[in-house]
Amino acid sequence: MSSQANGRPNPGARDEGLAQYLVEEFLEEYQEGRMTRRDALKRIAGIVGGLALAEGLLAACAPPATPAPTPQPTATTVPTKAPTAPPPPTVQPATPTAAVTPTAATTPAGTGGITVRADDPAIEASPVQFPGQGATILGYLARPKGNGPFPAVLVCHENRGLLEHIKDVTRRLAKAGYVGLAVDLLSRQGGIEKISDPAQVPGLLANSPQQQLVQDFKDGLTYLQGQPFVSKDRIGMVGFCFGGGVTWRCATQIPELKAAVPFYGPNPPLEDVPKIKAAVLAMYGELDTRITSGAAAIEDAMKQSNKTFDKIIYPQANHAFHNDTGQNYNAEAAKDAWAKTLAWFDKYLRS
Repeated sequence: MSSQANGRPNPGARDEGLAQYLVEEFLEEYQEGRMTRRDALKRIAGIVGGLALAEGLLAACAPPATPAPTPQPTATTVPTKAPTAPPPPTVQPATPTAAVTPTAATTPAGTGGITVRADDPAIEASPVQFPGQGATILGYLARPKGNGPFPAVLVCHENRGLLEHIKDVTRRLAKAGYVGLAVDLLSRQGGIEKISDPAQVPGLLANSPQQQLVQDFKDGLTYLQGQPFVSKDRIGMVGFCFGGGVTWRCATQIPELKAAVPFYGPNPPLEDVPKIKAAVLAMYGELDTRITSGAAAIEDAMKQSNKTFDKIIYPQANHAFHNDTGQNYNAEAAKDAWAKTLAWFDKYLRS
């Protein structure tokens, strides 16, 4: 399905750029051995509209590398007597390495866990609902305790939906003095908790009308502006992976945003860049070439339009390096990126 009509984007159709981004992500995860063929097929089929198309895409890409099988001893090689004990191994001193950001291979997944608890005494956090375009929109709100008013940040989840990690990110914002509102882009399906098969989530998101994705955040901004504890003219946005792409698109269509930080998100249509009002800080991982290769184009477009923009490319960091529950979590890069995110919001939402 094309999102173009007479050369112009069709707001009633899905965002083909985001859909293609998701397909490429799952193909990459399959090729790298981080996703089984069955899981890749289910996710891609939900995006492209059929299993046959998904099978064709997988067949066209190189299969994941598999290690050579370990030789098995035959009957003639089985020892007939108990082997003598081998000598103790020689302990080799650790070889010093250069101080670099650890890669996913050296950083165990899931070690970060929940960094700000929902019952943290400094914040208040709970699910919320607010009116949307033709639906009630579900979300998760975290705020500092006190009357405020506080600056606020909209949060967009990854292609897996509004999971606990994104709720934790929202609470981190509250702990830092911001009102955080994570919007559930599956609200029309009853929310992420109503989706029994996680493999369905990317297809549901990819096939959402492109304008709907942005509209849900416009409605989230309106909801925030109606809260007495929110500074109505000091609202930003942050998003991750698929949510980074949505954040870019919201920046082009929501002029009230003062600051935005898309984490490794696909570029918006470059012709929409002149409409951006927010100060944008874009986060990338050096190893995430599929996304980082587009950094130069968006930087040029932002500069040509005299927009406030900066980018950071973290050495030895891959896609989704900020997610401390995922395989690509990079503790050092994640910590630094979050500190710089807060500094960016401090500069453009507090001053």
